[in-house]
Amino acid sequence: MHPDCERILLTEEEIRLKVKELAAQISRDYADKELLVVGILKGSVIFLADLVRNISVPTCFDFMAVSSYGASSKSSGVVRILKDLDQGIEGRHVLIVEDIVDTGLTLSYLVENLKTRGPASLKICTLLDKPSRRVVDVDVHYNGFKIEDHFVVGYGLDFNGLYRNQPCIMVLKPDVYKGGKKHDSARAGIGNRP
Repeated sequence: MHPDCERILLTEEEIRLKVKELAAQISRDYADKELLVVGILKGSVIFLADLVRNISVPTCFDFMAVSSYGASSKSSGVVRILKDLDQGIEGRHVLIVEDIVDTGLTLSYLVENLKTRGPASLKICTLLDKPSRRVVDVDVHYNGFKIEDHFVVGYGLDFNGLYRNQPCIMVLKPDVYKGGKKHDSARAGIGNRP
């Protein structure tokens, strides 16, 4: 376990089994259809890679980058698209893949934006869900784990760009994200979601 973390919340094995379970359900639901998976950068990349390798239906993927956090650990409520899709989604079955859903502000904005582009269907898959932090209702169709309001890192989730490469999901020590411990990457202004 990383020394900046107080405990492991989800092990590699728990994540691996959940990803396979989600992929099996998605494969059943999209049988005889082609799926376009839209990963939300950067946090979803590791989850998306593992998920699509376990989906059995024809699958393409693309990415969007959005920001609602800036250099803060709390959402500003203002969502900006930093990178849009490279391909059109009209008439296609689209699955948004997120690492974590907390306030719901970002996903609510994305869903409304993508609906205007005429997809055949639009659903959401998330690895983690923090329902206690919800500000806006979002319909999450595929949900890996519901978690309490912890600041989590690992398996794609970061703080100031760090910890994404950790294979499990860990609870970050409060002194790290509350300013007690500084990292060189903190000066880069890269945000994260608590």
